[in-house]
Amino acid sequence: MQSTKLTPGDSIEARCTKCRKNTAHAILTLGEKEPLTVECGSCARQHKYRPPSSPKKPVARRNTNSKDAERKEWETLRPSMNGANAHEYSMTGTYKVKNLINHPIFGLGLVQRVVGAQKVEVLFEDGKKMMRCK
Repeated sequence: MQSTKLTPGDSIEARCTKCRKNTAHAILTLGEKEPLTVECGSCARQHKYRPPSSPKKPVARRNTNSKDAERKEWETLRPSMNGANAHEYSMTGTYKVKNLINHPIFGLGLVQRVVGAQKVEVLFEDGKKMMRCK
């Protein structure tokens, strides 16, 4: 709660609809509990008051330990893979678990799991990748 009463012309932090971030705004009109319209101090756009948005949580990234584990898994599985039996990768292809695929960039890969109707997780030498399929 704010301890002082707001008046038109006061500065308040709000989320700007044009800048798409929290900026200082000037209050133009007030409602009973909060400002109705504000003007952005950065772009001068007038719009409805939107409370400041909370910061987004950081996206969890895979740590290096999981990458190391994927590389070790690749090293143990690689001797049993015969590249001659690999299917050429195509986004319109269909794949099953344990299918070998040959990708033009990532090289030889082993399908680890089918994720939904149009994705497969493939283990390549440099780690697991989510690939599109039919």
